[in-house]
Amino acid sequence: MVNLKKIEIIGAGPAGLYSAILLKSALPQARVRVTEQNPADATFGFGVVFSDSALDFLRADDPATHALITPRMVHWRNMTLSLRGERVTLDGIGFSAIGRLELLQILQQRAADCGVGMSFDRPVETVDDLDADLIIGADGLNSLVRRSDADAFAPTLEYFANYFAWFGTPREFATLTQTFIDGPRGVLNAHHYRYAPARSTFIVECDAASFDAYGFAEMDESESARVCGNLFFGTLDEAPLLTNRSHWRQFPRLWCERWVAGNRVLLGDAAHTAHFSIGSGTRLALEDAIALVKALKSETDLEGALDLFQAQRLPVARKIVDAANTSARWYDDFRRHMNLPALEFAFSYLTRSGRIDMQRLRELSPEFVAAYENYLDSGRASGR
Repeated sequence: MVNLKKIEIIGAGPAGLYSAILLKSALPQARVRVTEQNPADATFGFGVVFSDSALDFLRADDPATHALITPRMVHWRNMTLSLRGERVTLDGIGFSAIGRLELLQILQQRAADCGVGMSFDRPVETVDDLDADLIIGADGLNSLVRRSDADAFAPTLEYFANYFAWFGTPREFATLTQTFIDGPRGVLNAHHYRYAPARSTFIVECDAASFDAYGFAEMDESESARVCGNLFFGTLDEAPLLTNRSHWRQFPRLWCERWVAGNRVLLGDAAHTAHFSIGSGTRLALEDAIALVKALKSETDLEGALDLFQAQRLPVARKIVDAANTSARWYDDFRRHMNLPALEFAFSYLTRSGRIDMQRLRELSPEFVAAYENYLDSGRASGR
């Protein structure tokens, strides 16, 4: 294990808090400190969703944290696609979800129990003044740590074409559902799933033409929530949309060619982003932290450990990020797919990331595949 005395972590999201927990557990005599510019209870969004098996890695690497999180999650086995009112069930596509604030509170309490020092509502002005053997930048898309040495980290930042706004709603949905509608001024999609009793995330997405046609750029959060609530009135079953920094934005596509510069290392959204359509952003952040601490445990000098972390972790994360980018590009062009029959649309959706071939899909979702193949055999396919 690398002998570290002082560790500074910037950012108290999942990556920052979880790396602090692991490091303090491995180095109980070290000073491990997390500094966050926002208040402890400030968070963007509503729920966090994981694929059904996404937390298996946590059970294997950190059963104590796994035991705290999983009882607080909601689970479901299937997924639903709704295209212009026609619903298709995707069996075997299971997910789990938890409130984002609840997840952060669990990690904050676990960090405090481990002896991690935490400071909230305190911006860090410059990284150069930090007195630490290791500085971890877990400070998100606008990372100060990354900007402190951008040439070394070599980031590339672009944006997808679609616009989205992250709402909540005080109602439950039976499954994670994708609802696609052709509204009076353009097409929209809603990603929605429950994360607690009578609480669900409701992300509304649209292409640039629809965004302009509805005039969302001129609306505040409340007006956007009202308009989107009316557009998805049937889906919401009259429930309102709730706001929490629910501003329209385009999803950032960030990738850093290097995550290490001297004694500084990037984790989570500071190093990479993964589009929400594959639900892997938080998982990637936690796995980044695990990989970093494993590398520190396996080496005796910091430079060797960080080199090992970078060599082992980047290729793994790159595969997931590439799949997320491919998935996001499908959403950027979902208008083009909406004239397909529902089963063909669902097949296009399921295979959008390029990670699932027909054999894998048959194993994953046998009832859907049977319905889809019967549909093809019937000769009703569109031929597209």
